[in-house]
Amino acid sequence: MMENIPSLIPYANPMYFIYVLIALIPLMLFMLWKGKRLPWYQSLVTLFFLYISFGGESWKQGVALILYVIWQTILVAAYQKYRINHNQTSIFYTSIALAILPLFLTKFFPLFDIHLSFIGFLGISYLTFKSVQVLIEFRDGVLKTYNVWDYIRFLLFFPTISSGPIDRFRRFQKELHTAPQREEYAGMLQLGIQRIFMGFLYKFILGYYLGSVLLPSFEKATLSAGFFSWDLLGYMYTYSLYLFFDFAGYSLFAVGVSNLMGYHTPMNFNKPFASWNIKEFWNRWHISLSTWFRDYVYMRLMFLLIKKKVFKSRIVASNVGYFGLFLLMGFWHGFTWYYILYGVFHATAICVNDWWLRLKKKHKTWPSNKWTHALAVVVTFHIVCVSFLIFSGILDKLFFN
Repeated sequence: MMENIPSLIPYANPMYFIYVLIALIPLMLFMLWKGKRLPWYQSLVTLFFLYISFGGESWKQGVALILYVIWQTILVAAYQKYRINHNQTSIFYTSIALAILPLFLTKFFPLFDIHLSFIGFLGISYLTFKSVQVLIEFRDGVLKTYNVWDYIRFLLFFPTISSGPIDRFRRFQKELHTAPQREEYAGMLQLGIQRIFMGFLYKFILGYYLGSVLLPSFEKATLSAGFFSWDLLGYMYTYSLYLFFDFAGYSLFAVGVSNLMGYHTPMNFNKPFASWNIKEFWNRWHISLSTWFRDYVYMRLMFLLIKKKVFKSRIVASNVGYFGLFLLMGFWHGFTWYYILYGVFHATAICVNDWWLRLKKKHKTWPSNKWTHALAVVVTFHIVCVSFLIFSGILDKLFFN
């Protein structure tokens, strides 16, 4: 019976936005009128959108989501209780491993053509990042108390559940209990609507044209002509722009709907193709993901390498940290050679970029003006496009199919 009910992937179908508008009208009117939230109504809305996204034809994903939330909730509660009086490193790492386990299984088992229906679901990566973040902040003593319902609301905040951005628990919890003033909310409402319409432009117009019209023709021509062809160059540029507009469109939808609900969910993109070096690119592209990896992986790895004096040189330690970070990001995307190569490529690019910046510091007479800045933007754009070409998987088709 449930399999006959169609499911709606968040933001992939215009009908989803109609449901969002209808469902949020009472909440928006109440916040404009009273300047307060309706927690019980927001919970009902969340349950409704979880049902239309993970129920019906996707009921197995719905079961997986329920089991996952129960698992993470109990795990975080147990670690928080333990952390009150203890701080053993092995227990902390075990907790992190257990939090990551469901995500690992969804990535690992398909390699052996094993698909576990009741583990994987849309958005499991983003929920795992949230869960690991909370565990780390309990470990650091940043978080002291644990409110189970706040944590579940944080995990299941429906505007961001499928594709991010990855919010921070403390920021979200503060807004959960403190509604914006009516004047502030009126501004958020206007901004949210603008972002949703901009998302429509990005995803359903530009993203659709690039991904569904241009990209298939370039791919077909590339696979016919081979590696050394102009068609591959056209594919590279088209795929890079498609990836940006499609993903940035999703992120604008998520942030815009969050704004309608009175939440300042962080933006995920900030003109990434205007970056003047690869490190700046990662400060502008999928910002919530790159800052999560920076704060919770790279900085901790660097601290460990320096504390244990694994390397005498901080530069070597930093370079090793970059490779560890981007290899992990590659594996996160999938256990496939081109995702791993994508990670190695970016780590190498950042190491070269750091070397170049150190060299420029020594040669202060070298030119630095608007022309060199423009050249840096062009070079960075092409480095990013080459990395996306690797990421796309077309090289796998060219060389191995």
